Parts: sequence; C-alpha cells; structure tokens
Amino acid sequence: MAEKVIIDTDPGIDDAMAILLALRSSELDVIGLTSVFGNATTEVTTLNALRLVELEGHYGIPVARGCERPLVLPLGELGTYVHGEDGLGNTFPPLPKGKPLPLHAAQFILEALRRFPGEVTLLALGPLTNLALAVSLDPEAAALARRVVIMGGAAETRGNISPVAEANIYNDPHAAAIVFKASWPVTMVGLDVTTRVIMTPEYWERLYQAGNRATDFLRAITPFYQQFHDQFYGMGGATHTHDPTAVAYLLVPEWFEAPELPVYVETQGRCMGQTVVDWHGQWEGLPRVKVCLGVNAEAVLDLIYERLAKPMESDEENETAVD
Repeated sequence: MAEKVIIDTDPGIDDAMAILLALRSSELDVIGLTSVFGNATTEVTTLNALRLVELEGHYGIPVARGCERPLVLPLGELGTYVHGEDGLGNTFPPLPKGKPLPLHAAQFILEALRRFPGEVTLLALGPLTNLALAVSLDPEAAALARRVVIMGGAAETRGNISPVAEANIYNDPHAAAIVFKASWPVTMVGLDVTTRVIMTPEYWERLYQAGNRATDFLRAITPFYQQFHDQFYGMGGATHTHDPTAVAYLLVPEWFEAPELPVYVETQGRCMGQTVVDWHGQWEGLPRVKVCLGVNAEAVLDLIYERLAKPMESDEENETAVD
C-alpha cells in the first residue's frame, strides 16, 4: 500500500522537483500540499503548489494555504534571490485553475492525522511553522503521525544561510524546536547529505532530453537556480539537490546513514537556526531524531532521473503549463 504523504512546502525550484518526484512515485500517495512562506511569500508559494499538482493532471490533490510569517520572529528576507520573485525562476507561468482549500494548513494537517491515524507521513520542505502550529494546537495529534521527514538542518557541515544554519530551520527556529521536541518520529535530511547529491550541467541536460511535461517545466525554471549556485558556490552550472533528496529518503531510506541523535535548535543570537548535535550526550532532555549523515548520492540521482524522465499520459495532451 502506498504511503500517505502531506508535503508541507514553499515552492521553490527544488521544491518543484521534489513535488514532481513524489507525484511520479507509486510508493507515495500524496494526499495534500500545505504551503508556507520561505522561498517566496505564502501567496506565491500557494499558487505554485496549485500549479504543480495541476501540471500533470493531479487536480484532485488539495492545497491548503499556511502560515505567512514565523511563530515568534518577524518575517525575514525571503529566498527570492535563489528562486526568483515568483519562486519559479522568474518564469511567471499562467495562474492555476484551482483554488486552495478554505481551511488553514495546520487544520488540514490535524484533520488528516485524525482521519488516518498512524498512516500519514509529513514531508516538510520549508520552514516548519505549519507543523509547529498544528502540534501546538493539539499536542496529542503528534502521536498519530507515521513519521516526519524534514529537509533542513546541518550536523557536521556549514550552513547555507549563515555560517552555521540551514535556511528552513533559520527561517523559523522556534517552530523547528517545537517540531523536533514533539512525540512524532523525526528524520532530519539536512545539508550533510543534500549538498553531496550534485546535479551537474550534463545531468540537467540529460534530464531535459526526456522532453515530457515535468522536464520541460524544469528546463524553464532551473537556469535561475543554477545561476545562484554559480554565483554563491562557484559550481559552474551544477546545483545541490536539497528537497528531492528528502523524497528519496522516503522512497529508499536504506541509501542513507541516519543514526538517532539528540539535537538542539538554537533560537536566538548569531547562531540562530543552528541544529546542534549532542554527540556525547552531554545535555539532558534533548529530543532524539534521525540525522542523515551519509548518502548513496549516485543512487539518488539515478532514481530522480528515472522517475522524472519517464513519459506520462499527460504528456500526450496538447496543452502545456509552461511555454
């Protein structure tokens, strides 16, 4: 039976790839998307979530709009310098046909957990504000989740939004602290593994050659993302593979080294957003989470290519989502 998944997301170029990967994986039953601020405003990320479920005809998957700012802190700088003002590489695709649900993302999450106790995985690809709000409204609901998989954090490597912090955790560290401490099982798929899964220009070009609706969409939106990686990291057209790697963990966790370790989330000061692993158990009372430290990068890249390059029935339709 396919694993029921709610994708909590701030699309986002790599979010877009991750969502398409999940939708094209029969092992997963995506029962909803919930939007949050991060790579762009929540208004923009909600539109992008709708665009992505519609891209290949998944009109029945609901989208619930979520939080527009962090729980405690003021809204900081958005990731538009990485993903574009529209979150999709400044391609400004047509508006989606559908509308978000008339309920908040946190409420949608709670209702799904109650409806399918023990069956729903929460895949968080953005700031953790919606998840934190849900578990704050009903702490007992955390015990109903199958698992929570987070693209976020850094254990043994440097940060990407500060010297020590990864962007999704940094953008709402108080929410991250709540989510990590809740009673659901948490896995952190952070920069220790996502920066090791590198899509080279040759990989991108091979993917584009598939010429289906998903890869044509990625061909349009990815150059902005490549430009950022080149300017910031000097990667010459290559990119890190953040959010799709978290989907790969859902599909084949055996490809990851993920010991269970105590983790502290710093919520203030210069090191705000840092995920500190207590390697020797020196601090009491910290939540224990699975922390991904190693990955079979080649296998992950092969999986992403295999799923995204395959033709779909929707590719035969004349209408396309991106010109």
